[in-house]
Amino acid sequence: MRFVRFGPAGRERPGMMLSNDKAADLSSLVGDVTGEFLGDLPIAELTAAASGSVPVIDLKGIRLGPPITRPSAIYAVGLNYRDHAEETGMDCPTQPIVFAKAPNSVCGSTDDVVLPRTARRGDWEAELGVVIGRTAFELSSLDEAARVIGGYVAANDVSERDLQLGGGGQWLPGKSFPTACPLGPWLATPDEVTDLSALRVHLTVNGETKQDGTTADMIFTVPELVFRLSQYLRFEAGDLIVTGTPAGVGMGRTPPEHLADGDLIELSITHLGTLRNTVRIPAPHPTSGRL
Repeated sequence: MRFVRFGPAGRERPGMMLSNDKAADLSSLVGDVTGEFLGDLPIAELTAAASGSVPVIDLKGIRLGPPITRPSAIYAVGLNYRDHAEETGMDCPTQPIVFAKAPNSVCGSTDDVVLPRTARRGDWEAELGVVIGRTAFELSSLDEAARVIGGYVAANDVSERDLQLGGGGQWLPGKSFPTACPLGPWLATPDEVTDLSALRVHLTVNGETKQDGTTADMIFTVPELVFRLSQYLRFEAGDLIVTGTPAGVGMGRTPPEHLADGDLIELSITHLGTLRNTVRIPAPHPTSGRL
């Protein structure tokens, strides 16, 4: 099953995709697309909805918000693709490199990505997102880890490299501004994404391919990440893990490339649809300075 949240920001309604442009409106059946909902899907109600028991919405021209409500936590993984580690000149890690993004950094699949006013080195990172479907801590096996996954979503770990790398090792400032984590357009349940080792991860900027990788190049697989992180993190239903990016980020290119105002980023992952986000960089305040 594939779930969406459609409508104006802050007033999204839950839906279940019936085709690529139509969805069953689930707002009379469920409160929202949450981690708890994914962990205990009301199969009978959803089957009835697919058969026409609720209104069908034509999604053409309708905003799609993040396909899951704001997570309580976003855990991001660095250097999890071999080719990305190579382009940065770093060794492949022997354990996951984990950092946080602010939960309110999420935005929808066509929302503008608004970089900080002081942005000089905006960057893109196409990533597979994993949504946790139930509380989990100190999982005992990879099989148990796989069973706590509620769904998958395409994600962009948008970064501002000056803020990320110029603050004494504090990555959070360059990763957590509002709209730094576009998600969508839909969330797919695990039965829709059966081979996690063969997903194409593709990103263009203004139509030019920048990233074209595959999850086969992951250093730590999705179940490994969930298992390893659960040894020291208590996952709550709805938490999001963004699992790393393949080679081709702006920082790793020669010469380095940075996002500009008006750039269109298009990001697609097999089975998970395409994000289309336009970059905006507000004019700096007349008296603003760098932190």
